[in-house]
Amino acid sequence: MFLGLDTATEWVHLALVDGKSAWTRKVLTGPDNNASRVLLPLADELLQEAGADRKDLDGIVACIGPGGFTSLRVGIATAEGFAVMGLPTWGFSAFELRALSISNQMRYKVVYLILDGQRREAFLQPWDIEKLHPVEPAVKVPISELASAIGNHDWWTLERFYPHVMPHVGHPPIILEDEGGAALNALVELCRICSSRPVENPLLPFYLRETDAEVNFPAASAHLKDEHRRGLAR
Repeated sequence: MFLGLDTATEWVHLALVDGKSAWTRKVLTGPDNNASRVLLPLADELLQEAGADRKDLDGIVACIGPGGFTSLRVGIATAEGFAVMGLPTWGFSAFELRALSISNQMRYKVVYLILDGQRREAFLQPWDIEKLHPVEPAVKVPISELASAIGNHDWWTLERFYPHVMPHVGHPPIILEDEGGAALNALVELCRICSSRPVENPLLPFYLRETDAEVNFPAASAHLKDEHRRGLAR
């Protein structure tokens, strides 16, 4: 039985997978119900639905980014907490989750996936949707430069980020039917896929930009190694 976590955005996605059976949850977080407050209670709800408890878990599959720094760390820290109890952990990128969401609904070759990078920036990575493999390394680009980065290629972004991106791209994106449901289905599938990969312990987050602390207090983070500052690129 594997627990999947995605806290890269303001939407928390969870999946509990036991063989062919799966239980899922998604919740929109906010000031009064941030990821740190809702994650474990939601996980316990899923376990209760499945007639199980935490001791029945065989491993944790977690999104390691890129995404919101604080919410992302909540998911990774939760997975690491289970690792302290002896459970194996695996990571997947926010891009892989979305590429799988698209692959499950439609057939495309290369699609440029765009995530909110904040600070008027975007995280960008082209994926081969048929082979479910990144074509190029992920990058951070100003939103104003997306047109030159994407060209005439197909592209996708989160519904809430679309209004910020569309004026700078020039042609419409791929639209997923039921974006939240597609993410949950992809998370279920990633629980099965990742658990057959080599175990990752510890989980290293995948960042594409500096944290606010690094920007505002550069001397305080000067001692950090790149693997701790940037994490593990995917």
